[in-house]
Amino acid sequence: MGDVPVQPAHPPQDGHWRHRSLLPAATHMGSGPTMGPAAAVGHAPGSCRCPGADGSLPARVHLLSGATRGMWLCLLLLMAACVPTTTSSPGIKGRVTRSALEYGQRFGLELLRSLLQKEHNVNLQGSYQAPLLGRLNYTVPQIHIHELQMNDSTVDFAEDVGVQLTVHRARIQLNATWQAQLGAWQDSGSLRLRIRDLAVAVLLGLGADEYGHPSVWDAGCDARGTDLRLEFRRGQSWLYNLLVPLLQRTLRQQLNKQLCVEIQKGISRLQDSLKNMRVSAQLDPFAAIDLSLLGQPAIRKQHGDVGLKGEFFGVHGRWQSPFSAQPVGLPELQEPMLLVAVTEFVANTAAFVYFTAGALRRNITAEMLPRRFPLKLNTESMGSFAPQLQQHFPSRPMELHLWARRQPLLSCHPNALHGALFGSAEAFVVLPNATRVPAFLLNIDANVTAKPTIAGNRLGGTVGLQSLSVVQVMSHVGPLQVQKLENMLKFGLWLFGVPWANKRLRPGVPLPTPHGITLLHPHLSLHEGFMLITTDLRYEP
Repeated sequence: MGDVPVQPAHPPQDGHWRHRSLLPAATHMGSGPTMGPAAAVGHAPGSCRCPGADGSLPARVHLLSGATRGMWLCLLLLMAACVPTTTSSPGIKGRVTRSALEYGQRFGLELLRSLLQKEHNVNLQGSYQAPLLGRLNYTVPQIHIHELQMNDSTVDFAEDVGVQLTVHRARIQLNATWQAQLGAWQDSGSLRLRIRDLAVAVLLGLGADEYGHPSVWDAGCDARGTDLRLEFRRGQSWLYNLLVPLLQRTLRQQLNKQLCVEIQKGISRLQDSLKNMRVSAQLDPFAAIDLSLLGQPAIRKQHGDVGLKGEFFGVHGRWQSPFSAQPVGLPELQEPMLLVAVTEFVANTAAFVYFTAGALRRNITAEMLPRRFPLKLNTESMGSFAPQLQQHFPSRPMELHLWARRQPLLSCHPNALHGALFGSAEAFVVLPNATRVPAFLLNIDANVTAKPTIAGNRLGGTVGLQSLSVVQVMSHVGPLQVQKLENMLKFGLWLFGVPWANKRLRPGVPLPTPHGITLLHPHLSLHEGFMLITTDLRYEP
């Protein structure tokens, strides 16, 4: 049947771009007219996007069950809204390559099969002028598709539209009930219909609504069956079977039309699910992340790009972030199924939210330090840096209250992630009645590096301390030997603190992948301003 070209699109009045014909003319064979557009679903790619108004914070979204999730994972990464009045860059940028589309092809076929292979209330009606007998009126109220074979199919990107799935040489068998009337005479029974050499082409448009939710719409559908076998059963079937050669053309046209109608209904149901999809996720009592779609999808012949906002915001208040994402250029790679770039904007908005919410603070007691740590939280140990401390408070435990006095800053470079930490530490003496008496206040700043790693579905890494500085801000126990304290802290962190952190970081944390999706041969690389993950995918229901 040859390749299925995408014909020039025509913009209807509802704003959705649809294609008038998806199957080549050679497959018409008198099978019926090209399908017209379905009712409008969702928003057109030309609609504008604005921030969500409900402020709702989701945990997870389950769109479809079973094998269809793998297909929709690829599709969701292709969807984006149009924001013609802004030049904002996404915090997270993803690319689905042609190899991912080909892998997801079988899930698309299963989805198409699930839409069609079931019982349908169709209420097909028609009439035929039978020679010598008069006008025969017939009704087919219900059909049941119980066999559907689709072994020859292709899936392609449709530039600037979405994804096209084409099935060639499919076979379908269905049973149906029928009712007929010839003058005053009425009859009813069943029929069996077998169609071979069936071709179906579906063009799925991808976009987003004004709140950044993914949206889909019917951008075109053609169904052409050329080899049709019809057999009536029960009633006066012998008479109707004589008329089968005369009825087949009309029945073929109506059946081709009805196949697209059922597909369009399935797309509409999917859109109903997508418009209720929450595009933000609360992570903890302090922060949530905005994953709304941002910018138009860039769908080309070999890949489709999409941008997610990727901005953290506060649960109890949305503060204006001082950061803006910078444009990211993804490499032209054809082999990995999926490329995801996470910019330093995401990490910096997270740090901003936690800092503004007051979450970056910790109280340290003596029991929390490693036993071999050279610095103990008591007046005897700390007295070596503050001689008057032991004199005023002999042999008393101490507490250290740590907090970020400025927002941490993170930058991504090809060699490592670089972080600048700006902290304050206030030491307290714990009296016998549990009263805490302030002893001294320090500013402690550090420069750290991190090298993330990825293995399977887990993201881990290691950290290193590059520099540390300690400055005395205030003391209630006389002057401090700051340089000696700084050297001791460096020694303790290098010898115990960093190895302790790396021991917990190396195993990593699970990445938030949809159920059944496994990353195959993932690779992580650092670039100026962003971290790039490239991977193949495997789906197991």
